[in-house]
Amino acid sequence: MFHELTEFDDWFAERRRAHEFRVNRVPLDSLSGWSMDPETFAVRHDSGRFFAVDGLEVHTDHGYDRTWSQPIIDQPEIGILGILTKRFDGVPHFLMQAKMEPGNIDLLELSPTVQATRSNYTQVHKGKSVAYLEYFRDPSHGHILSDTLQSEQGSWFLHKRNRNMIVETTADVPVLDDFCWLTYDQIGELLTRDNVVNMDSRTVLAGYPFTEPGKPCWYVPPRAAHPPRTGTVNRAAPRDITEVLSWFADMKSRYRLTRSRIPLCDAKGWICTSESVTHESNRYFSVIGVDVEAGSREVSSWSQPVLAPADRGVAAFLVSRRDDELRVLAQAHTQAGTLDVLEIAPTVQCTPSNYDHLPSDKQPAFLDHVLRASREHVLLDVVHSEEGGRFYHAQNRYLLVEAPDDFPADVHPDFSWITVPQIAEIARYGNHVNVEARSLLACLRFLR
Repeated sequence: MFHELTEFDDWFAERRRAHEFRVNRVPLDSLSGWSMDPETFAVRHDSGRFFAVDGLEVHTDHGYDRTWSQPIIDQPEIGILGILTKRFDGVPHFLMQAKMEPGNIDLLELSPTVQATRSNYTQVHKGKSVAYLEYFRDPSHGHILSDTLQSEQGSWFLHKRNRNMIVETTADVPVLDDFCWLTYDQIGELLTRDNVVNMDSRTVLAGYPFTEPGKPCWYVPPRAAHPPRTGTVNRAAPRDITEVLSWFADMKSRYRLTRSRIPLCDAKGWICTSESVTHESNRYFSVIGVDVEAGSREVSSWSQPVLAPADRGVAAFLVSRRDDELRVLAQAHTQAGTLDVLEIAPTVQCTPSNYDHLPSDKQPAFLDHVLRASREHVLLDVVHSEEGGRFYHAQNRYLLVEAPDDFPADVHPDFSWITVPQIAEIARYGNHVNVEARSLLACLRFLR
């Protein structure tokens, strides 16, 4: 346990020095343990496990693009993302892990206690067992605070879900070298730092049902730097969670989304070679191969394909404050790999450079409101990385921006003002709130 975050900083730096980490880019057709189909260019693991990269054709009547094809990561296994919590002197602490992933910007980030695919924790790789797994596979080891199947990046994964768990224990827990206990406030501070708390930690933390004395966990007090403003617009919002869920159901029934698996080589606009898979415009993302060495992982070296975005994305909620309670402008958002037609997403979720060649009426709604907001309206501005085990240097700029006084009261039906208590409750159920929105929810819950 750390009394000050400077102690954590020293420990984290020491864990970085304690192991050798190397990531080298290699051609897709030279990945050890993987095979590239010579005709379709699909990439699969020789065991038939872990994941594969193949082609997907998409048709929808929702969003900016109505039909397209693309590479997609197909990972049908459900893994475990679990955080162990324990109270010391009445204060909740979270057991977090300094974990290397090949796609992380600085390689090492703060991950959940357990972050493992089914192939990993069943030791398909014939490596070391996963530490602390017993707390999440056997409920008798503790009290379950949160347990749900949650989606991940729908733009890049096909129907991907992981089991998100938080388990509280009263037992004595041995702390291994790459693990540490952190308090609620310490995690809140680390969530304001770039590329420290990984995506898997953020999605799990979004489900933590904690409260403060006399205040719900979603209460965000006005800060000295951001005093509450007067004269705000009386923005319409659903009165209760039933109306929010009715809006969500209406959006899902209003639109159509069909997907068809296709050979990767038939994905229109994509260039497939033995080296990589790239889009002819150099936008969106590429699929590349990497060789990895990591002394702290279950196996010390391996190869794999990863998806490398062409640029940094933006995920932002516009927020308004009423009676000291925040509400967010949520979006019904369709993506290629979403399990259902759509999920609840941030107000803005896009990679701006993907649209810079298009006219203004084709730009994502509210993007200018977010990117041009004055400093006094920005509650949070931080860069977080995405899943480093599948994505290479994937980052989003996460923002919470107060809507200006002259923000329009009426918005497109795809958008709805939702109170943070409501979205926090909805996020406790799978395939409702997407992973980018859950990352922002985690930041909201820990924001001070």
